[in-house]
Amino acid sequence: MSVDPPDPENPEWTQADFARAQGPEALPAHVLAAFPRTRGAQKASTKTAVSLRLDADVVDYFRKTGPGWQTRINAALRRVMG
Repeated sequence: MSVDPPDPENPEWTQADFARAQGPEALPAHVLAAFPRTRGAQKASTKTAVSLRLDADVVDYFRKTGPGWQTRINAALRRVMG
């Protein structure tokens, strides 16, 4: 197994680098205002992660409908449930 040489433009962080690091609270207010707030952690999980094997044409059909295709599969399964 080969190991890539260190990248001089992206050196590995040292303990001193981590000690100097600051979080988003160090950014100016106008920079923070440019990014919308993200949703916090869910209080209780409402979904269950599963591994499911579907036919390729089914997945292609839903993926072609754009972002949110997994939610649409969930809605289709709910309709089948009645």
